[in-house]
Amino acid sequence: MIWLTWRQLRGAAVMTAILLGLLAAVLVPTGSQLAADYTGGLAACIRGDDCVGFYDQLFDDYEIPFLASILVVLILPAMIGLFWGAPLITRELEADTHLLVWNQSITRTRWLAVKLGFTGLIAVAAAGTAGLAVTWWSGPLDQSAPEGFALMDPLVFSARGIAPLGYAAFAFALGVTVGMLVRRTLPAMALTLVAFAAVQLAMPLLVRPHLIPPVTSAFELGRENVDGFGINRDGTFDVRIKAAIPGHTGAWVLSSELVDPSGRTIAVSGQDGRITGVSTTSGACAPAAGSPDGCPAEVNRLGYRQKATYQPLERFWPLQWIETGIYALLTAGLTGLCFRWIRRRLS
Repeated sequence: MIWLTWRQLRGAAVMTAILLGLLAAVLVPTGSQLAADYTGGLAACIRGDDCVGFYDQLFDDYEIPFLASILVVLILPAMIGLFWGAPLITRELEADTHLLVWNQSITRTRWLAVKLGFTGLIAVAAAGTAGLAVTWWSGPLDQSAPEGFALMDPLVFSARGIAPLGYAAFAFALGVTVGMLVRRTLPAMALTLVAFAAVQLAMPLLVRPHLIPPVTSAFELGRENVDGFGINRDGTFDVRIKAAIPGHTGAWVLSSELVDPSGRTIAVSGQDGRITGVSTTSGACAPAAGSPDGCPAEVNRLGYRQKATYQPLERFWPLQWIETGIYALLTAGLTGLCFRWIRRRLS
């Protein structure tokens, strides 16, 4: 039974092995160079050079393989669901070859268990290998990536750690389940892709932010969280708040807004925030005040703050384990449905 399953699987397995080989051929040599560049550049900037400039340059040098590796890890579970999961049982049903096997000494349950266990383990191992390899390679970049590419950002998070294991297992079980229900290979592949994409979008948008209750805090305005001040003719200021938090580099910022001294959100159509009550003709915000940092300091003195809700970087691994556990439960549920269906409905 295992030999027969392998013969049916070997085409997809060979293609996946080739993909993993190409990935390794890129990651291994460039990973060593990336680690050397990071170590040398970090040591230089600590001695007095600009570390921000070093981080930006390092990311620019490796941006293309960084983005390509994320794409590979994100696509691989979907491909497993499409080309490993959906056809696994469906092609047997279309050709009626399952009836031949069931008329031998192989029971339905054993037949399905071998197919799911043997094929599923190989699929999950392939996705897990790719995810862990990319996590190792991108370690220096994850510590220096600019806003939008940090380790906790949704797309990057999904391509790191153990999460790809859960995605691959779920995609495979989803493909098998849809194939058994639909009994046609091409429609099963299409429905698997749609369902998997929907779940993958819902997870970071609706579920992941609340797996652990996020932190909400207020922060003073400064270079890290303010994109700029705009002076208006009426003496007010438009403040552009960035999705960054002072002292919490790498955090996943879920919301960021400007609040007044009473804690109310400041929002004006077309602007991030408008501050009133700050003089532009005298005091720290006057052009003659001299210091470019004088106006933010004056705004902070008046009590204006950035209010941010975020998941700190320290929660990366707890969120990884929780999310992977959710996908494991979904996989177990789909697997149970497959066994129930094959015993009671499928003939």
